[in-house]
Parts: sequence; structure tokens; C-alpha cells
Amino acid sequence: MILTVAGKELKTLFASPLAWVVLCVTQIIVGFVFLRGLDSFLQAQAQLASMPGAPGVTELVAAPVFAIAAALLLFAVPLLAMRLIAEERRNQTMVMLISAPISMTDIVLGKFLGLLVFLAMIVALAALMPLSLGGTTRLDYGQLAGLATGLMLLAASFAAVSLYISSLTAHPVAAAIGAFAALLGLMLAGDAAAEGLRARGWPVAASLAQMLSPVKNFEPFGKGMLDTHAIACSVLLVAVFLVLAIRQLDAARLRG
Repeated sequence: MILTVAGKELKTLFASPLAWVVLCVTQIIVGFVFLRGLDSFLQAQAQLASMPGAPGVTELVAAPVFAIAAALLLFAVPLLAMRLIAEERRNQTMVMLISAPISMTDIVLGKFLGLLVFLAMIVALAALMPLSLGGTTRLDYGQLAGLATGLMLLAASFAAVSLYISSLTAHPVAAAIGAFAALLGLMLAGDAAAEGLRARGWPVAASLAQMLSPVKNFEPFGKGMLDTHAIACSVLLVAVFLVLAIRQLDAARLRG
């Protein structure tokens, strides 16, 4: 059932003009950053060749591509996720879903998976840009894999939070604004809490507070590190908000 719901959501996304606009705009901006970074790298290549331990094309070209893609996802994911449940309620089709012989867990996971597949396409297209240089220059494939993994985890975190916010309202625009505000609030609160707890000498509590900030969890991947703590925080954040969305829909089913 989860795959059936995911397939339906994916078809709906591909039939949506908004999804194509988001995809085109993100690729245009990411492509511009990639070409600008590549041009700067080529101009500075002579200087870099004379520097011991100089950064390579992965650090100077690929890393900024993934950084701008992460920033764009902060705006793109709430727009893509706003209709997942809110639009079902607005169109009065949520009643049919709730009354169908399918669990709320299957509905939430299916919708989440459908959105995640679409986001994976955005991540893959961003990764293909630096990979296209593989035939002409030396790339750090380990760092590229880490960057792609981190960006995918970031997209999953944004999607889970946005899906939960979408389950709270029947207005897609309100869901998009609420999701963006929630993501921004999580990042600011997570960073502030982690810094405050670390300053008080509570490193364990500061590490737990890091879970609140999806972008903070992405930072180690941007430095070429495969941080298991960041992975665990991202997975836990996704799980928490998916459970909250399931409980919200279960409560709506009980209310009839």
C-alpha cells in the first residue's frame, strides 16, 4: 500500500506545473553556481598548482553546488509538500482516504516516499554537474558521495517537517508558509541550544540539541566527513515528524 500511495503522489507531482517550475528554477540556479565556480577554478588553476595542499575541484566547485542546492531546498520543499495532505482536505478527498481500509502509517509513509523520490531527482541532477568533470580532472568521489548523502538526508528532514505541517491545515499556502517558518525556527533554535549547552559544558546535551537543526547535520558532509552522529540525528528528526503526522491523521480519523 505504501508503494501505491507513493506512486500516486509521484504522478501527481509530475502532473503539477508548480513541481516543474521548482525543478527548473533550482537547476538554473545550481547550474549558474556550478559554471561560475568552474570558471573561477580555471582562472585560479595556475596559482593553485604552485600551492602545497591546494584545494581541488571538488572543494572549490562541487561543494558550493551542494551548498546552494541545500539553501534552495529550504524554499522548494515546503512548496512541494504543501499540497500533500492540506490539498486533500481542501478538496474533500481526505475523507475518502481516512475511511479507506488503509492505515494512516501507510498514507503518511507513501506520501513521504513519493515526495522523497522527486527530491532525489533534484539531488541527482545537482550531483551530475560536478560528476561531468570526472573525465577531465581528478574528483574526490568520496567527498562527492558524502555531499550527496548529506543533501539527501537534508531533503528528507525538510520533507518530514513539511509533511507534518501540511497535516495540520486545509490550506496549502498556509502549510507552505508554516513549513518554512518551522524549518527556519528549528535551525535557529537548534543552533542556539547547541551553542548554549556546549558553553555550559554539557557536550552530550549539545549533541542531542543538534538533532533540531537539519542544516547543522548537513555541515559535516560539506567538509567531506561521513558523520554517523549527523546521520543518526537526521534519521531521528525524520522519524519524529513522521510519527507526529501519523498521530495527527489518526486523531482526525477518530474525530470522524
